[in-house]
Amino acid sequence: MGQETSGDQKGEKRSEQRKQIDQYYSVEFLIKDLGRVYQFKIWDLSSKGMCILVKDDSKVLEHLKVGEVVKMKYYHDELLKPVEHFKTEVKHITKEESGRFKGHHMIGLSIKKQ
Repeated sequence: MGQETSGDQKGEKRSEQRKQIDQYYSVEFLIKDLGRVYQFKIWDLSSKGMCILVKDDSKVLEHLKVGEVVKMKYYHDELLKPVEHFKTEVKHITKEESGRFKGHHMIGLSIKKQ
């Protein structure tokens, strides 16, 4: 008791990122070229952290690039908390070839420190 196990240490490395994932339910952003606002549920699917799932045929994929910073609105999992706005970096775009999310791309997001 009181000792950290290797699992605890692994979790500790991502503690800040986990808090971000746990407090937000969805994210919304504008694709200016399309003149549309998109909203996606935030997922925590892997060691890659916070991400959204986008269908393979979505026009969103044509307008987001790895390394791009996008202004996004974050909605809390609790309705009474206010919406928050953050600049967010697209960390990776990974095509899911099999499994539950086949036919989607996983887009990794990272909130930029102000």
